Amino acid sequence: MTRDSYNVVPISLALLLHALMFAAIVVGFDFSVAARPLGPLAIKATLVAESAVTPPPVEEQRPEPEPLPAEPEPDLDELKRIAAEEEKRRRDTLIEQQRLEKIRLQEAERKRLDEEAETERKRAEAERVRQEDVKRQREENERRRRQQEALELQDEIAAEDERLQSISSGEREAYIFAIQQRVTRSWVKPASAQPGLECDVRVQQLPGGRVVSVIILSCNGDEAVRRSIEAAVFKASPLPEPSNLNIFDRNLMLVFKPEQ
Repeated sequence: MTRDSYNVVPISLALLLHALMFAAIVVGFDFSVAARPLGPLAIKATLVAESAVTPPPVEEQRPEPEPLPAEPEPDLDELKRIAAEEEKRRRDTLIEQQRLEKIRLQEAERKRLDEEAETERKRAEAERVRQEDVKRQREENERRRRQQEALELQDEIAAEDERLQSISSGEREAYIFAIQQRVTRSWVKPASAQPGLECDVRVQQLPGGRVVSVIILSCNGDEAVRRSIEAAVFKASPLPEPSNLNIFDRNLMLVFKPEQ
C-alpha cells in the first residue's frame, strides 16, 4: 500500500464526521419543535477542531525482509586443499627452523673448535717460547760454567806453578821441616822405642793447620810407638802454616824420625 503523505484520508474522514453531526442536529431540532411548547431552546455543542480529530492509526506495512541466501555447501576438496597447504606451511616452517638451528649449532661448534685451536696454538707458542728460554738459560749457564771452570783451571794452574816454584825454591821443605819439628817436640817417647825409629805418617789438615786425621802407614816401632806418634801429631795441632799459602797441602806425607 502507498503511504498517504498528504493526509487526505484523515481530512476526508473529519469532514464526513462534521457533516453527519450537523445533519443530526438539524433533524433533532425539527422533531423537538413539534413536541415541545415554544420556549427558548438551549443547545449544547462542542466544537471540534479539525486538528483535534485523531485519525485511526494506519498500520504501516513494512516490507518483508528478503530471505538470506543459503550458505553454500562446504567444498571438501577445497577444505582438504587448504588443510594440506596449511600442513605444508607448518612443515616448511618446522624444516626451516630445524635448518636454522642446525646452522646455529654448526656455527657454535665451529666457533668452539676455532677457540680451542686458538687456545692450543697459544699454549704451543707459550711452550715453545718457554723451551727456548729454558734452552737459552741452560746454554748461558753452561757457558758461564765453562768460563768459571776455565778461570778456576787457570787459577789452579797458576797456583800449582807458584807452588812448584815455591817447592823448587826450598819453601816447601822449610814448611814440612817446621811441622816435623813441632810433632817431634810434642812426642812422648815410649819405653819400647828403639834407636833408628822411622815412620811414614799421612796427616789430613784443614786450612789453619787443624789436624783431623792421622794414619801411620809404615813404621819400625811397635804398637805403643805408633800410638805415641799419632798422639804427638794431634797434640801439635794446629800445625804451622806456610809463609806462602800456595804450598799449603791438606794431605801431608811426613817422615817421623825423632833422631834426625
